[in-house]
Amino acid sequence: MFKPIPAINSLIEETTIKQFQEMMRSGQLTSRDLAKAYIHRIALYDRGGPALNSVLELNPEALFIAEALDVDRIRKGPRGPLHGIPILVKDNIDTGDMMHTSAGSLALVDSYAPEDSFVVKKLREAGALILGKANMTEWANFMTDNMPNGYSSRGGQVLNPYGPGVHDVGGSSSGSGAAVAANLASASIGTETSGSILNPACNNSLVGIKPTVGLVSRRGVIPISHVQDTPGPLARTVEDAAILLGAIAGIDEQDVATYSSEGRAYGDYTQFLDKDGLKGARIGIASSFAERLGDEYRGIFAAAEQALKDAGACLVDVDMPRPQPWQSLSLVYEFKPAINKYLARLSPGVPVHSLKELVEFNESDPDRMLKYGQTILIQSEQTSGTLTETEYILGRAREEEESREKGIGRALNQNNVEALFFPNLMNAAISARAGYPSVSVPAGYTEAGRPVGVTFAGRAYSEPVLIRFAYAFEQATKARKAPAIV
Repeated sequence: MFKPIPAINSLIEETTIKQFQEMMRSGQLTSRDLAKAYIHRIALYDRGGPALNSVLELNPEALFIAEALDVDRIRKGPRGPLHGIPILVKDNIDTGDMMHTSAGSLALVDSYAPEDSFVVKKLREAGALILGKANMTEWANFMTDNMPNGYSSRGGQVLNPYGPGVHDVGGSSSGSGAAVAANLASASIGTETSGSILNPACNNSLVGIKPTVGLVSRRGVIPISHVQDTPGPLARTVEDAAILLGAIAGIDEQDVATYSSEGRAYGDYTQFLDKDGLKGARIGIASSFAERLGDEYRGIFAAAEQALKDAGACLVDVDMPRPQPWQSLSLVYEFKPAINKYLARLSPGVPVHSLKELVEFNESDPDRMLKYGQTILIQSEQTSGTLTETEYILGRAREEEESREKGIGRALNQNNVEALFFPNLMNAAISARAGYPSVSVPAGYTEAGRPVGVTFAGRAYSEPVLIRFAYAFEQATKARKAPAIV
């Protein structure tokens, strides 16, 4: 029988995946209890209370699936650390079930994916319960130049639980971030092309792992760029994020980018958690980045630097290119062939099957679908879609060189450091263009209560090192505080 709401609320707030597993092992909690508790919290705080608007759609079969997982646990034992754990996925990730996949667009409001994305397939195999779809910035914030983080025509505006309507919620995995921060799910999956995991992580006091492109399959994710897109976890702790990453990493025979992860992907990233992991570590810091911060943010970052030193790390000043705008011209060219391929396979009942049709569909009802315009969609539609333009070829090659050889690689090699450390997500664009990983961790709050994060970044497939450093930093600082949304 379901426990009273106040009791179950206190039981699940800020509870980790490992703690949930222990409760289920001891019989204190079932997966059905947990799923129902999160659904009640969604009613209380996502639709009621501060009305965060972070959950776009609930899985109609959630409680039945949870019961089946409970039975499976009794008969066979848990499949692993995610068995029976409710997870939200961003609305641009395919689920071949009764939930839609729309990228937040009214153009795809009736679109059902024909099958699970590879990421969702892996989560289900690990025993995770896909609780629902998270709201997001429409088309992963690749629709127009002035789209607010967290807004979609289908789902409306996502709010930050640390300051609803006051603090930026971060984009484009905004719902994935806000929901986990508010304890509406155990963890979530977001996607990043340039900052869309790191941004909501920093703004919602979460841990976000943006993996190396190719560590996690892109199949079944509504795309922007074949070069930069990657799914990744958002969680309240480094351990929870590491558990999730281990479940979704690995080779997908239908995604060639994952072939390079052979021998470099791990099914268990928790093996790299080490509270003393910063002892003797050499970490690079670009002081020029910190100089661009306001006084309050600079103070928080200085305290984070001191925490690294106190934990035994050696900090080395490194030379890095100036922070870059999140969007590059290369994405405008890459979006058209990628989105055309995705839309073309959708059912005949969906009204758009190409970027051209999407632009026309939006123009047919501008009051509902073009609140902020579609300048980027139009710009991308005007490209050839063949990636043969000289501007694109030379531009992408230049971005790769500047982000890898002249950027992250140069800073790591010249200074013999293991990772780079940045305020908030100031490395997001350069790491994204390189296809390299980053891990964001909570670092503190402004006087106004806005969360502030820090990010560890490194070369391709350095997730074990970054997770080790992030965990040691998290354990040394214990910076995260739950939002006061009640």
